[in-house]
Amino acid sequence: MTLHIFFFTITIQKRNYSPEELINIEHTRKIKEENKHRMYSLYRPF
Repeated sequence: MTLHIFFFTITIQKRNYSPEELINIEHTRKIKEENKHRMYSLYRPF
């Protein structure tokens, strides 16, 4: 998909990930989710 806005051209392409990259992305997503749960458990409203 290509968008022409004023003098800028923006092109968006789908990226293909390798299996190793997908595993790494999923691992970081899980860690972020765990940290989010920890934060919420510490700052629960009373």
